[in-house]
Amino acid sequence: MNKNKFNKDLIKFIGVSTCSFTCVGRIKDILDKNGYIELSESTIKDVNIDKFYITRNDASIIAVDISNSKNNSFNIVTTHTDTPALLIKPNACYVKEKYLKLNVMPYGGLLNFGWIDHSLSLAGRVIIKEKNILNKKIIDFKKSMLIIPSVAIHQKSESNTKLKLNEQIDLQPIIGLSNNVEDFNKLLNEECNGKVIDYDLYAYNNEMPKLIGINKELLISPRIDNLTSVYSGLIGFIESKSSNIKVFCGFDNEEIGSLTEEGADSNFLLNVLKKISAKLDFDLADSLQKSFIINSDNTHGVHPNHTEYSDDTSKTYLNNGIAIIREAGTSTNSVSSSIIRMICDKSKIKYQDSTARSDISGGSTLSGINIRHVSVLSCDIGIPQLSMHSSIETCSINDVYELYKLMYYFYNTIILRKDNKISLKEL
Repeated sequence: MNKNKFNKDLIKFIGVSTCSFTCVGRIKDILDKNGYIELSESTIKDVNIDKFYITRNDASIIAVDISNSKNNSFNIVTTHTDTPALLIKPNACYVKEKYLKLNVMPYGGLLNFGWIDHSLSLAGRVIIKEKNILNKKIIDFKKSMLIIPSVAIHQKSESNTKLKLNEQIDLQPIIGLSNNVEDFNKLLNEECNGKVIDYDLYAYNNEMPKLIGINKELLISPRIDNLTSVYSGLIGFIESKSSNIKVFCGFDNEEIGSLTEEGADSNFLLNVLKKISAKLDFDLADSLQKSFIINSDNTHGVHPNHTEYSDDTSKTYLNNGIAIIREAGTSTNSVSSSIIRMICDKSKIKYQDSTARSDISGGSTLSGINIRHVSVLSCDIGIPQLSMHSSIETCSINDVYELYKLMYYFYNTIILRKDNKISLKEL
């Protein structure tokens, strides 16, 4: 895909992927248009379909392509579909000083002040009861509905020196000027054309992504972490051809530790790989020894005003290409990183090393969690960004395209290992 089209489609993808449910819905739409069929986990080995996908809990997805497979090994990319947001609590609506408010809790590690004075909307999943049947529905209001107002400097003079925000007090949004808490339930019922009895709803920043800068090289957008990885991996997966088995994963709940039914710390990926090996009649354990996982999640770029937060020797710069992330909590090692370097060098993809300061935690990774269940050689990569976990983040649009190129060429590459030697074969 050429760069201009990729950038336009990326911006559209981020704009409509407002939570893990809507993100997976959009991924399904793209896969459907490219000939992939939705299956259940139980039917993978029983049907004669080579391009398919499976979802769990409406918020995680694994896509598989065995249409050109001649080798019993996997090229796997893992990403995550969820982003930091404000999770709406049960019985959320209440009135305080004639303001209609929603009681929320942080989902993931929010950069709290980055959510104040921005327009917010609501998206997620609702459960509707019709007679004795429960139906699920994915909704997205899209329109601006909520705001978390800041306290004026005149009323809190220390705001510019001591900005300490309490999540239960300072991050509660207002949704209107009303004395009737039933207005919120009425809003949900009208949107869903039914009686909503429960929900998984998130308040998200509904501003559209924009390109700024002298050369329009900066992307400022909600949910850069980690939708840039999701879209790059997905399009690289769809457009590539491989004699290996191609697998693309978008997991929910990375921002809260991944230990859920559909998270990376579940049996989702392992179960799908077992079903594939049974379908194609090969030994999974032997196959995993020949396979490779790229985990794609973003990292921190050098901050223009605070370079002291970056490592002395492995600073990561915007517009310098993808980052090979090497920290104590990642699955990257010298072998896996060298394979990525070889792919990049051969395909003329810009890359750089990324390591956090030793006194600043870099966080856990999906592949570090995946290999608890699926022992595969893997490498953590991503793009550098600014303002991670704010409601608006910043990255280089050029780096995202480099990430897409890496995904494309990775899926096109067969990694050959024999007698402690490694070579790459590109289709």
